[in-house]
Amino acid sequence: MPARPLSDETLHLIDAVRSALAHRSDVDERTLFGCYCFFVDGKLCIGIKGEDLLVRLPPERHGALQEMQNTRELSPGGGMKGYFWVEPNGYATRDQWNYWLDEALAYNPLAKAAPPKKKKTTTADAKTPAAKAAAKKAAPPPASAAKPKKKPAARKKHSIFEADD
Repeated sequence: MPARPLSDETLHLIDAVRSALAHRSDVDERTLFGCYCFFVDGKLCIGIKGEDLLVRLPPERHGALQEMQNTRELSPGGGMKGYFWVEPNGYATRDQWNYWLDEALAYNPLAKAAPPKKKKTTTADAKTPAAKAAAKKAAPPPASAAKPKKKPAARKKHSIFEADD
């Protein structure tokens, strides 16, 4: 089933997060469970679904964050502690926006990354060391090695906050 086109509001929010993270060289963007996600240092940090912002925060603060207005748990059953949806009223001002981004980025170095998926090998590849060495030489370099490092840029003001001035 093809993906639905994203609304203008969603695209605007994705652009705002992209602008806020532009100064970092360790950001990867991809979709996950219908959510447009930003991975920092290989770990899910921020996501967008519709007009809601998904943030990953310390699980030990789950109870306090759960009580905040304009937030709701990703998983009400409690299976995903530390993941919260922030509704548009919760990030409407520049201070609120910066709060959520700063909190998610501050927790990111402490967050656990998902274990890398193991690649399946055929029995022929697994049998001979020469076949393993040939496959390793023929493999393209990792995408991270091919990317040039970006220069850190100052945080840009995004149009989402024009009314704050």
